[in-house]
Amino acid sequence: MKTDTIRNLTPKAKENFIAFLKTTELPVGYSDPEFISNYINFAFDESLEKSGIDHKTAVLIIMASLVASGGENEYEHMVNAALNLGVDTVSIKETLYHTTPYAGIGKTAQFTRAMNAVFTKRGIDTKQKSQQTVSKDDRYEKGLQAQIDIFGERMRNHKDSYTPDTRHFADFLSANCFGDYYTRTGLDLKFRELLTFVILASLGGVESQLKAHITGNIRLGNDRVKLISVVTLLVPYIGYPRSLNALSAINETAPYKEK
Repeated sequence: MKTDTIRNLTPKAKENFIAFLKTTELPVGYSDPEFISNYINFAFDESLEKSGIDHKTAVLIIMASLVASGGENEYEHMVNAALNLGVDTVSIKETLYHTTPYAGIGKTAQFTRAMNAVFTKRGIDTKQKSQQTVSKDDRYEKGLQAQIDIFGERMRNHKDSYTPDTRHFADFLSANCFGDYYTRTGLDLKFRELLTFVILASLGGVESQLKAHITGNIRLGNDRVKLISVVTLLVPYIGYPRSLNALSAINETAPYKEK
């Protein structure tokens, strides 16, 4: 089947797109060259360049966002891009794993199949070394410690804020969300918390959780500048309403300060 070369790309968009995907041919799944050239010019020139985020970090952020927003076709392209850029398979897989407690298994299961399909096509073993560090006996304690490391000592007694009939949700958060996922190796705690911000911003409609994790990011050193850079990168993938909502959450939680 004949493939069309994407035309009318800016020099920087073309340079970055080739770095990511090693081609300027129309990606599989697209039949409208004008549509895709508009996307590439914005995503791979203006948005990527303005964000200032390095390519390897950017592609992991984009992949987490695509899982949260349901962009399976683009996700497959970005798995290929990550491999082209030299991102290790553990980071790719852990980024996907980390979306699970936020986006839900209904989304992440299909993306696991997509990721493994790319790995298989490129001759990569889909069975990777486990990054799990907890057991059923200590996942709660280690998860709670991760919460404390991110949000501070106030989390030690966070169960007290739940009513007796909802306290199991606090247990789930500590043992499952933080214990089963945040404690995994392959990605450090600071980057996992940044990915959580990405996932929540991409989901939309979760402003209270988004603000809480902005606070967590600030505590870990992902400052306002970093978070705005991330939103800048995400605009082409999540659209303006969710991007502007994320900016509002940043402004409320970490207001701009005159220098």
